[in-house]
Amino acid sequence: MAAAPHVMVLPFPAQGHVTPMMELSHRLVDHGFEVTFVCTGLTHALLLDTMRRSANSSDALVDGIRLVPIPDGMAEGDDRRDLCKFVEAVSRRVPGYLGDLIGETEASGGAKVKWLVADVNMGFCFQVAMSLGVRVAGFWPAAASSLGTSFRIPKIMQDGFIDDKGFPKRQGLYEVAPKMPPIYASHLPWSIDGPPDEQQVVFHLASSYAPWTRLAEITVCNSFLDAEPTAFELFPDIVPIGPLFADEEVRKPVGQFWPEDPSCLEWLDGQSDSSVVYVAFGSFTIFDPRQFRELAEGLELTGRPFLWVVRPDFTSGGLTKAWFDEFQSRIAGKGMIVSWCPQQQVLAHPSVACFMSHCGWNSRTEGVRNGVPILCWPYFADQFANRSYICDIWMTGLAVTPGENGVVTKDEVTSKLEQIIGDKGIAERVRTLRDAAHSSLSEGGSSYENFKGFVNLLSE
Repeated sequence: MAAAPHVMVLPFPAQGHVTPMMELSHRLVDHGFEVTFVCTGLTHALLLDTMRRSANSSDALVDGIRLVPIPDGMAEGDDRRDLCKFVEAVSRRVPGYLGDLIGETEASGGAKVKWLVADVNMGFCFQVAMSLGVRVAGFWPAAASSLGTSFRIPKIMQDGFIDDKGFPKRQGLYEVAPKMPPIYASHLPWSIDGPPDEQQVVFHLASSYAPWTRLAEITVCNSFLDAEPTAFELFPDIVPIGPLFADEEVRKPVGQFWPEDPSCLEWLDGQSDSSVVYVAFGSFTIFDPRQFRELAEGLELTGRPFLWVVRPDFTSGGLTKAWFDEFQSRIAGKGMIVSWCPQQQVLAHPSVACFMSHCGWNSRTEGVRNGVPILCWPYFADQFANRSYICDIWMTGLAVTPGENGVVTKDEVTSKLEQIIGDKGIAERVRTLRDAAHSSLSEGGSSYENFKGFVNLLSE
């Protein structure tokens, strides 16, 4: 009997990238592949720490997936939340570390690495893998439209919307194609907080996606045909295999960086069907104290039960413990606050009525798969494009509108939550998109067939 093909999986080291690639890894293990999941050191340590708390994992093996660390190229004590410095270090040093790992794996008698399935954001590693005889497949963890838009950067520059450093030359929006999210000058996909030279690092990364994907034999993405028909028609080399999930029972670990608080599931069991507002803003979003208070008081004013994920670093400081303690005592019994939660199980719970979200693609995908409408509150990068899909194209949610000072008020929070929960049209469109997602994954569906073709390619 032939040995199982050995696939090395390499995500960009951020929560929203690790999760879908861990889901993909579970699927590959189910199809008989040997999977080595490679993360930079800090991410690897976070995964191990969280997974050790799970009864079905050991130190370096989780449900058949081998977890292996490599250095990230940064010095001890460097700020890894500085995205630009982090990207520069990773892109400069990780290709060499990955090449060493591939060589060491084979030298130690392990199975030859046949394929590297790597995040397109790690495309600077494609060439080193290929030079070692390893075949390369790209994985895009977000919307096909966002990858396709990056392919059009030369045209967007030529049309005079941005300059050669990625900064807007005029205000307004740029439409790549009808029924695809436009690009807004005020929210460019590569714009982040920080000085201009740092923003250019992210723009350079986005500008590199096209040449990197041309090196890969295939590029698959965590989306499905009916969600983005225009994008897949315009960019046929992007192959949809989603929406990905680890298993039907949402029990397999998906690579969380923080320990999940399962007590929220018991709390949800005690709530009425379609009554709870679930609030979570991913792993990067930070609110200033004033915005945090407005959101908190807005949730309280709704009078609805709510489950709110508040990371320890969610606010930028200045929020007193006394105020937060008093708030928690006021909402006791009505609201629950946790530092992290098993989001897929939460969104699958019948008591959840809507999802207030930063519009990260994984959150959007998990909302769609469970038929939950989304109240959009994007923070940065592609989240504004995802908001366009949700609010303008699919019409499966609404968006909060900041006031003149940039703050979303408690009245706006309350008003939009009441609107979205009471909107029957949104509810119907959410169900239609959910059913389309499920159909795509069923035998004969587009994502089902594409994934089968992907498995066949990796098995060659």
